[in-house]
Amino acid sequence: MTHAISKSDDKDVGSAGIVMFLVLTFAWSWGFWGSKILLEMGVTEGVPVLPNLGAFGPTVAAFLLVAYANGFAGARRLAGRAIQLDYPKQWILVALLLPLAIVGGALTVAIATGTTPTFPWADQPIVLLVAFGWILVLGGPIQEEFGWRGYLLDPLQERLTPLGGGLAVGLVWAVWHLPLFYIRSETIYYDNPFLGFAVSITLLSVLMTWVYNSTNGSLLPALLMHTSWNWAQGMFPILDSDPASLAMVGLLVAATLVVVVYSGPRRLGQTARSDPRTR
Repeated sequence: MTHAISKSDDKDVGSAGIVMFLVLTFAWSWGFWGSKILLEMGVTEGVPVLPNLGAFGPTVAAFLLVAYANGFAGARRLAGRAIQLDYPKQWILVALLLPLAIVGGALTVAIATGTTPTFPWADQPIVLLVAFGWILVLGGPIQEEFGWRGYLLDPLQERLTPLGGGLAVGLVWAVWHLPLFYIRSETIYYDNPFLGFAVSITLLSVLMTWVYNSTNGSLLPALLMHTSWNWAQGMFPILDSDPASLAMVGLLVAATLVVVVYSGPRRLGQTARSDPRTR
């Protein structure tokens, strides 16, 4: 079983592919989000704005480039990685529970320091399940992961080592979100400090790289981990507490250091079978 755009049956993603992916991703997403910013600023009026489509930039770019290079078969292989299961299934639990552990630890700090977040689902627990499915489909994971982990990560890992690739994807991922910090309706981003977000998402990217490499490049754990991270912060809004926010970053740092030391920055979960340089 191969993953990403492998040497065995697909054309490699070269430097031109990386550049084109970034250009398409940012042009698509920032184009939609930029029109929303201009409308809110009063610079434009009456311009059709569909900001929710902006989040699909990474996935749209990935499928366009894979289809261009490898046709329908390549696009089908990329889509199929979302249901790929050729790895120890306990990694599904790691993907789901690691974000919950980090957010849960931060929530404990919030409560211990006198801040009890308001839980939006308190009167209707069924919202927890509905929200998880909604976030998976329209809250980031499916909109992004075919691009970040499905297309961009492997060629950057080959060039920069897995740790370097994970950090690079994280930095790109963070900068890509930047326009959302200027859109009033994006309440989890608007008027919040970008630096803290950038640090958190870059560390999360390293952890997701470890899970991705440990699951033979399957996108299912990446999709679930991304969903779990967004879901946990939405259902347990710890960012209202400064001590909890700092605790979350601290826990992310600790988890990342443990993973990097345990797995090694040049492997980060890769084995001889899953390392794209050995195929």
